[in-house]
Amino acid sequence: MTTLAAKHDASGDAGPAQANASGRVEFRVSPAGYKHWRISVEGPVATLVMDVDEHGGLVPGYELKLNSYDLGVDIELYDAVQRLRFEHPEVRTVVITSGKPKIFCAGANIRMLASSAHGWKVNFCKFTNETRNGIEDATANSGQTYLAAVNGTASGGGYELALACEHIMLVDDRSSAVSLPELPLLGVLPGTGGLTRVSDKRHVRRDLADYFSTRPEGIGGKKAVLWRLVDEAVPRPRWDETVAERAAELAGRSSRPQDAAGVALTPLDKSRDDEAISYSCVSARLNRDTGSVDILVRGPADAPPASIADAAGQGTGFWPLAVTRELDDLILDLRTNENELGTWVLRTEGEAARVLAYDDFLLANAGDWFGNEVLHYLKRVLRRLDVTSRSLLAVIEPGSCFAGSLFELALAADRSFQLAGVFEDADRNTGDADADPAAVTLGEINFGPLTMSNGLTRLQTRFWGDDAGLAAAGKRRGTALEAEDAADLGLITFAPDDIDWDEEIRIAIEERASFSPDALTGLEANYRFAGPETMETKIFGRLTAWQNWIFNRPNASGPDGALRRFGTGQRAQFDRKRV
Repeated sequence: MTTLAAKHDASGDAGPAQANASGRVEFRVSPAGYKHWRISVEGPVATLVMDVDEHGGLVPGYELKLNSYDLGVDIELYDAVQRLRFEHPEVRTVVITSGKPKIFCAGANIRMLASSAHGWKVNFCKFTNETRNGIEDATANSGQTYLAAVNGTASGGGYELALACEHIMLVDDRSSAVSLPELPLLGVLPGTGGLTRVSDKRHVRRDLADYFSTRPEGIGGKKAVLWRLVDEAVPRPRWDETVAERAAELAGRSSRPQDAAGVALTPLDKSRDDEAISYSCVSARLNRDTGSVDILVRGPADAPPASIADAAGQGTGFWPLAVTRELDDLILDLRTNENELGTWVLRTEGEAARVLAYDDFLLANAGDWFGNEVLHYLKRVLRRLDVTSRSLLAVIEPGSCFAGSLFELALAADRSFQLAGVFEDADRNTGDADADPAAVTLGEINFGPLTMSNGLTRLQTRFWGDDAGLAAAGKRRGTALEAEDAADLGLITFAPDDIDWDEEIRIAIEERASFSPDALTGLEANYRFAGPETMETKIFGRLTAWQNWIFNRPNASGPDGALRRFGTGQRAQFDRKRV
């Protein structure tokens, strides 16, 4: 048996998740620095043991009792899920269980929630949702099936963690149960998709789900199985044996390679201060005077490797993996630590042909475990961008490489601006007086694997209800489209010329800063996900709308609200009016 902590002990990775001296949260962690999780790997089965350090909260002021969690606990879980996908291709089943007797997980720490600012609560719930979605994505697309071995009571977010797993086993000891007690005890609702997964994933009948969600003590044993809240209830004397049997059975269904070498997620090189954030492929300038961030994504410097084996040999230096990891960390950093910078301006730089070549390389090797993991990781990071409550503007200039996978950034934006022609000032044309006009290029990757949370590509979402427009765009794939053609095809929003360019961008940024951030969050969340509802869009839509609202109401967060009164022995005082 090997442990990830031992494997990374001398790697030089970052330490445990923490808020640093400046108050910023750091998302770069490694198993050697985990406070709350233990990972072991034995052949095709990995075991993730949740053993939360009561005194290891991300910020002072609360104790993480009963395996309750805060953002720091979930940062470690996210890192563990990523490492299992990339570093352990041999793992086919991941068992999540508890290291504490008779308690699986008590969910999000109530003291943390009660003392946190509203924006912190919402961002915490959003990241936790994304981590749960990543677990489901690993089961669906990576051949790593997650099994929840619920060896004690699972409450609230603890049960929601189990719900993210494909198979749920509950110990049948007459005391352990699963529950969603947020409504009766806290005056809120399960913030990480509990209600949606109960109905849409577990297919629990509506009337039974209603009863279950108002019962603080939860439901256990055979009734939990009968109501589809769990898949099986196992007597404690047969627990270890049955969990091992089920893990082996699930592993036998996977097609993940047994003898492939993993790709180590080496430490992410990052420079950060109050004015800028820099990585090898991505950089950001923080403009506090305008409330905006200029984000630059650089295309690859070289051609793709000769084979997928060579790509895996490059490890985290393989451009698609490098740029995806850096975008992931940047989004999380900005979203958590810079919530007053409400407008993100997206730019790219490099050769479009090389971006498209890497895209085609990934598509050609999608059947390989490593190629598959990189594609799905890119998909998940773009989805993280989609659900981020920031205004996104794409700026397409000479020297840009908005092509293929990087054109997804422009498609994710709320508005896009493409320069018509070139700048009269040669220095603005990347120093080249003969620079080519700004162009965008659709590639095969824009029509396939990089789906949004609604199950559609960003092009399908853009042209929802306009099949002719989608078909017309499809006919021009592989063609460098200048502003006029891109505008005619509906691929960009505006095409200003050199004279109006700076003014158009300035006005767009200033206008965004003049609006209500709350209204913008609702506007953007509504418009970004046209088309069908999925479990994922329901979860994030409800988080943005009713969960956001409920968490902020006096009945939950007021001085006499349920969150404040919880654990004091005093009953919450509710405003009884329905609105």
